[in-house]
Parts: sequence; structure tokens; C-alpha cells
Amino acid sequence: MTALTVLAAETPSLVQSVDWLAIAPVVITAVVGLAVLVADLFVAERHKPVLGWISVAGLAAATATLLPLRAGDRATFCLTADPEACSYVADHFTVVVQFLVLAGALLTALLSVTAVRDTRMPAGEYWFLLLSSAAGAALLPASRDLATLIVALEVASLPAFALVGMRRGDRLSSEAALKFFLSSVTATAVSLMGVSFVYAVTGSLHLTQVADRLEDVPGQLDTLAMAGVALTLVGFAFKTAAVPFHFWVPDTYVGAPLPIAGYLSVIGKAVGFTGLILVTVIAFPAYSQIWGPAIAVLAALTMTLGNAAAVRQSADRPNSAVRLLAWSSVGQAGYLLVPIAAAAYSERDQIGSTLAYALMYAAVNLGAFAVAALVARTKPLHRISDYRGLYAERPLAALSLAFFLLCLAGLPPGIIGLFAKVTVFQSAVDAGLGWLAVLMAVNVVIALYYYLRWTALLFRGPEGAEGAEGAEGAEARTKAPWPVAAAIVATAITAVVLSGAPQLVLRVASGSLFTQ
Repeated sequence: MTALTVLAAETPSLVQSVDWLAIAPVVITAVVGLAVLVADLFVAERHKPVLGWISVAGLAAATATLLPLRAGDRATFCLTADPEACSYVADHFTVVVQFLVLAGALLTALLSVTAVRDTRMPAGEYWFLLLSSAAGAALLPASRDLATLIVALEVASLPAFALVGMRRGDRLSSEAALKFFLSSVTATAVSLMGVSFVYAVTGSLHLTQVADRLEDVPGQLDTLAMAGVALTLVGFAFKTAAVPFHFWVPDTYVGAPLPIAGYLSVIGKAVGFTGLILVTVIAFPAYSQIWGPAIAVLAALTMTLGNAAAVRQSADRPNSAVRLLAWSSVGQAGYLLVPIAAAAYSERDQIGSTLAYALMYAAVNLGAFAVAALVARTKPLHRISDYRGLYAERPLAALSLAFFLLCLAGLPPGIIGLFAKVTVFQSAVDAGLGWLAVLMAVNVVIALYYYLRWTALLFRGPEGAEGAEGAEGAEARTKAPWPVAAAIVATAITAVVLSGAPQLVLRVASGSLFTQ
């Protein structure tokens, strides 16, 4: 008995403590999703809209739980033998990305309340899938081991496939969902192979331990380690829509319900960039000579091809507005990749510029999709030409969209867009990537063309017969649904506040984000 007592005293405990407050944002989102799915079985058809409002309330509650975490000093699910190796860390990086994800999902939910009702999509399935995807996206920035990263990536992605194809009987929707699914599964399979190579070399999945063990890899395993690093990046590069992993973007955005297209453009990208940052900056700094130049080339190709394709969009082509936003998001992804590439050549805190830019981009891009959802209620072809004379019909919506587009272009009065671009540009210069900074400047000038062309169209008067039709349309125009109007107002206020106080975002760019 005494020997057993001594043995028990010498054996470290394998029981991990759980910090429930740290994981509250993810748990609340997931639990509300399950509650909505179960409630759908018992709620009468005429009362289905209440499921949407439960989802909105759940996402609002999950976002509110980030307030006690703002100190960024919590971690849980840590190894008892190595307390520094944790699977879930709620540092400043996690809190900022979770705010972006949950606030973006909340705006998507507001846009979806009307869309689900009008298009008769199955409410229970829609809200469950949206909340499940948001829970996975919120889990990913806190993940600090490769297994949790991949699981979070798939939890965020798998529901998105179904959401894209939610419009039953729509050929474009079905094709978009299938293309998105097949290409994403392939990218994930490649990433899993990379993770297995990394595990074979290091014997660990925790990012901090992987980083330490990659510092001293035996010569015979060096090639395997390099292959693992390269392959692991593929799945996350796919989510960011980086060229050449971008081919799914235009058709997926066109085929998806408009709120889901906006969700993918912001939260989907946040998932990809978060994963890229974690695996490169925390897990693979020893191989920065591999991923640094690779990401720099990806950034150059992505911004150039995205902007070039956006310029070519015809204003009269059906779905041209959605396609322009899709290609614009590809171009913006190129800018977001620049600070990650710069982190390979300088301090890892360079990636604060990516988060600063992502915060600006999330607010204004979701705002643009919110205005597109409003315009699509009377002009469902989603053409850029449909926005001609919008100021005469809906002045507040036109002014909001003009402001969003100017922010994306980086022009006054969209000061926050300008400041965000400057922080990204500076990160490239400080890292010695002058060629990438010059290419970014060229692409910013190219992007001015299509952003300003769309902005100018908002304030032009209709021509000839279109004038009479526009007058009749103005008389027949219904009042904007208040959830859509609330989403537009919320994003517009956020963009205006950030433009008036850009130091709020610049603080993120210059602050220390990681505790581990």
C-alpha cells in the first residue's frame, strides 16, 4: 500500500484543467447551434423565423464573452508535463480574430434573417450550419496544436459547403457547392499529409514543441521536414483564395446565397489567414527560408491576378457585381499575405498589420455585401449597371456603398483603408521586400479603376426609358427590411469610426499579439 502511494505521488497527473471562460465564445456558439437544430423539430413552420433570432442572440452573447478575455492571458488544455504546451490559448491574437469572426457571423446572421424567409431555405439546417461554421472559425485562432488546427479548419469549412448549396433546385448553387467541396477536400488532404510529415520529424503536434524540435532536425530528415512545412501550408492557402488556389472563388460566390458569399469573403478568409499565421510564425520559424519566399510570391500573384480579373468585369453581365466583389476579395487577399511574408524576414509581430487590415476589410466588405443584398431585392440579376442612379432611389445605401468602396480603394474619406494599406506597405519595406512593396503600389493604382467606376455609377442619373422605369421602381420600392438596414448601418458606423480614429486599428498592428 505504501509503495502504491509513493508511485502515485511520483506519477504526474494526466488530468487537465479546463478554463471555461477562455473557451466560452466557442462553446456558446456551438451550444446555440445544437439548440437551434433540436428546436427546429418542435417549432411550427410559421414560427421558424424565431430560430434566426435565437441564432442572432447566441452570436451576440458569444461576442460579448470576449470582453473578460481582453487581457489575453488565458490558456487551457495544457500538457501536465509541459505547461507551456497548450492546445487552446486565448491571447490577444485569439481575441482579435475571434471578435472579427463572431462579429462578422453576427452581421451575416442579420442579413440571413430576411434571406432565409424570402427564399424559403430550410431554417433549422441553415442556422445550425452557420453557427457550426462560426464555432469552428472561432476555435481556429485559439488552436495551438496541429490536430486542433485541422479539426477547426474542417468544422469551419464543411458546413460552408452545405450553405453554398442551400438554394435547392438552383443549378448554379449546386455546381458552386460541388466545386467548393471537391477543391477544398483535396487541399485538406494535402495539408494532412504535410502534418503527418511534420509529426514524423518532430514527434509532437503542439506548435511550440514543433518549433523547438525543428530547430535541430537530423540531416536525413531535413527533406521530409521541408516537404511537411510546404504541404501543410496548402490547405490554409486555399482558404485565403491565394493564387493558384483561388479558382473556386467567383463561381462559389455567385452560386451561394448572398449573405453566405459575404461570410466566405470575410470569415472564410479569416480562417485561412489565421491558420497560415499560426503554422508559419509559431510552428515553422526554423523554415522561414522556405515559406517566406513562397508566401511573398503567392502575395504578388494573388493581388495581381485578382485586380486584373476585377478590371475585366462587364457592368451589364448578370452577376457582375458579385463577381467583381469576388475578384476584389482575391486582390485584397494578396495585400493580407504581405505582412505574413514579411514576418519571415523580420519580427513576427509584423503580422499585426495583417490583422489590422483584416479588421478594416471585414467591416467594409460585409457592408458592401449588405448593400448588394438590399439592391438584389428589386434587381436580382446582380449587375453592376443595376446600381446606376442608386443615390436617387436610396441615398443612404448609395452613400454607404460609396464609402465602403473608397475604403477598399484606400481613398479619402475612407481613411481607415488608406492607413491599413500603409501599415501593410510599411511591413514589406521594413522586411526588405522592396519589390513586393512596389508591386503592391501598382496594384493599388489598378484597383482604383474598378472601385471608382462603380462609385461614380451610384451617382449617375438613369438614361432615357430607364428614367421612367426608375421612377416607377422608386414608387413601387418597398421599405428596406430592418435587419438588412441594421447590418448596413452597423458596418457604416464601424467604418466611419475607424476612419475617424485609425489609431484603434494601428494599435493592433503595432501591439504584441502572442503570449506563447
